[in-house]
Amino acid sequence: MKTRTRHGIILIGVVTVLTSLLFVYNSTSADTPGDQLHSDGHQIDAASRQTFSLEGYISIIDHKPLKTHCRSCALVTSSGHMTGSGRGAEIDETECVIRMNDAPTRRYQKDVGQHTNLRVIAHSSMQRVLRNRYELLNSSQDTFFIFWGPGNYMRRDGKGLVYNNLRLMKQLMPKLQVYIISRPKMLQFDELFKKETGKDRKRSNSWLSTGWFTMAIAIEMCDRINVYGMVPPEFCKSPHTKPSVPYHYYEPSGTDECTMYVTHEQGRHGSHHRFITEKRVFAKWARMFNIHFYQPDWGPPPVINNNNNTNS
Repeated sequence: MKTRTRHGIILIGVVTVLTSLLFVYNSTSADTPGDQLHSDGHQIDAASRQTFSLEGYISIIDHKPLKTHCRSCALVTSSGHMTGSGRGAEIDETECVIRMNDAPTRRYQKDVGQHTNLRVIAHSSMQRVLRNRYELLNSSQDTFFIFWGPGNYMRRDGKGLVYNNLRLMKQLMPKLQVYIISRPKMLQFDELFKKETGKDRKRSNSWLSTGWFTMAIAIEMCDRINVYGMVPPEFCKSPHTKPSVPYHYYEPSGTDECTMYVTHEQGRHGSHHRFITEKRVFAKWARMFNIHFYQPDWGPPPVINNNNNTNS
């Protein structure tokens, strides 16, 4: 009940912010298309990588699938481990840069870079993204935005509040490339989580994190994935031995990252993310796909072969 109330308040705020876009869009659209396209200094030949149709990610207006492909991707997390990393130039040299929710780049370019080709956004972060629209939405003609959310908020029959707001946002800012994760694809993600962990997401009172969706999408669209700021699964097992960093690099006074991970992992009442469980899956996927972890730098441990049979 509390979750529904909170979501209702968020959606009221979203409607208010969207309405304000009517008054600011004309002033921002005065830039020439060339100015908007080159505004972040990272022009990519989109045609060269629009080769694969990624089913389940559909555009908000015409419901066409997302078409993109990258040889190499930098998946930049929002972790406090990025602070002071100096990885910005390295990240910006990657063909495609993927970010999550409302993670900013302005003022943090030295550590996290400034280019963004794909941003994966939870429905609950929509209001914050709109609040920071001058940085995250304006001048983002070459960025794909993929939104995810519960089925009742994303339904396309006129009753999906988030879906309706995204359509309005697209109408106000028509050059934005806005996509949603379809209902069948969301169910596939639930089944994937159950297959990989043996846990039913709903029965365990958990929500898949934006990181889960982002990693899965990256595997579909990228040949190589460099993940920045993601700790290994056992990193927070003894948090007193690890340096304390904030959950978000752009909220230095916010909750400690390991505290957030452990609290959610152990939570049994209400809705929680299983951050540590998801990271165990990511470590497994790193053995199967071309995934590499930096800041901190780590790799999955080798699989121990318990087969003691010897040839006679």
